[in-house]
Formats: sequence, structure tokens, C-alpha cells
Amino acid sequence: MKMVLPKIPIGDTVAWLVDVADKYFGWFFDFITDVINFLVGNFTDLLIGMPPVLFIAIIALIAWRLAGIKVAIGSALGLLLIWNMEMWKPAMETISLVVIATIISLIISIPLGIMTARSDMVHRVVMPVLDFMQTMPPFVYLVPAVILFAIGSVPGLIATVVFAMPPAIRLTGLGIRQVPKDLVEAAEAFGATEGQKLLKVQLPLAMPTIMAGVNQCILLALSMVVIAAMVGVGGLGGMVLRGIQRLDVGMGFEAGLSIVIIAIILDRFTQKIGGKRKTTT
Repeated sequence: MKMVLPKIPIGDTVAWLVDVADKYFGWFFDFITDVINFLVGNFTDLLIGMPPVLFIAIIALIAWRLAGIKVAIGSALGLLLIWNMEMWKPAMETISLVVIATIISLIISIPLGIMTARSDMVHRVVMPVLDFMQTMPPFVYLVPAVILFAIGSVPGLIATVVFAMPPAIRLTGLGIRQVPKDLVEAAEAFGATEGQKLLKVQLPLAMPTIMAGVNQCILLALSMVVIAAMVGVGGLGGMVLRGIQRLDVGMGFEAGLSIVIIAIILDRFTQKIGGKRKTTT
């Protein structure tokens, strides 16, 4: 049955906005593309050029210092398995994309989360936007990104940043809002400025919650990087996609297992750091 009311041109309006942005701000998107290609390309070359044994030793040492000997041994064994499966190069490409996407996401998310905690108006405006971002299927982010940035690692990274930001924003704001008011009032009584209250009281006490947001941001970035293989992003996601296209069960399984290993390592890192900060606080 056909609807009586005329169709609201939501899709056409979005397509028009994307076309306008591409036409009048193409120079800006080209600049972003050059910057991201420079960062991703150089960081990926650094990781790939590093001897696997040295990289594994560095990760194991960092894991031992931050999270303990068990996590260090598990991280080393997992990375050795990735190397043994001959998935080292795509794994380094994936780690490079995840690290850069997470850094960009946190640079945007943490200040915005602080703003939502300190301003009720910002909180009321941002929360519905985050609801929309988190309920939108991840594949949808790839469409405008490809139109604006063409096929390659850049649209995948942009879509990954957008997809990974919401939990970091939410949990940063939540952590600061949960800081006991009596502690904030005590800081005010001692003459602390707004900046001092934030840096010396609110952020340290909210750090376990913020680290939970960082943890979720990293894992969402990793999952989106895999999905972004559909638009030309390489790495382990590209290997999984190639395994599906060729019906190569072995390749797909090994690439998927490598993704799981990287996800577990990153998850244990952030969980242990957040746990230590909570204990210290």
C-alpha cells in the first residue's frame, strides 16, 4: 500500500550535502588524505621494518612493566604465533591503523567527554548524537568516507575514528560526573582553580572509568579496521576478506586468529592499566 504523504527526502539531502562538501571542500579532504597517508605509511613502514624478535621483546617488556609477567608471556607467545603463521606484515598494518585511529579518537573524545561532564547543555546535545552514532550500522560509515576520500586506508581510518569515539566520550563524562562532590568542594575550599580541580581531583579519580572507555575505543577501532577491508584497507581484515572471496578457510581462520590475539593483548594492556590506577586511587 502506497503512503499518502510525500516521501521526506532524507537520503537525497544527505547525498546533496556530501556532494557539496566534496565540491567546495575537496582541498581540505585532500589535505587530510595526505596527512593520514603520511602518518599511516611511515608508522607502518617502521613496524614492518623492525625485526619481529625486537618488536616482540619490546611488547613483552612493556606488558611486564604495565600488566605483569603473565600478560608479558601471553603477549610474546601470541605474537610468536602470528609470526609463525606468516601473518606478521598484515598484523603490523592492522596495528598501525588501530594505533593511529585510537590516538585520533582519544584526542577528540576525551576533551569532548570533559565538556559533557562540565556543561549540562553540551551533555544534552552530545548524548543523542552518540546514541545515533552507536546505533548506526558500521558499514554505513564507509559510504560517505569513500565518496570524500576515495578507496584506500584513509576512508577506513576516518570511519574507524568516528565509530570508535562514542564509548570514550561517554565514559570520560561519566567518570568525571561520578567524582564525589565533597572532594570537589574541598578543592574549591582550598582555592583550587577550575583547571586544578580538573587535573588534580576529577581526572585522577575518574581515570579507571576513562581507561574503560579507552579499552572500548581500542576494541571498536580494531573491529572497524577489519570491516574497512571492504574499501581497500589492507592488514588482517584484507586477509579475512581475501579468504572469504577465495573460499580459503585456512587463510581466513589464521587471519581471524591473529585479530583475536591482537585484541586480547590490547584488552589486557588497558584493563591492567585501569585496574592499577583504580587500586592506586
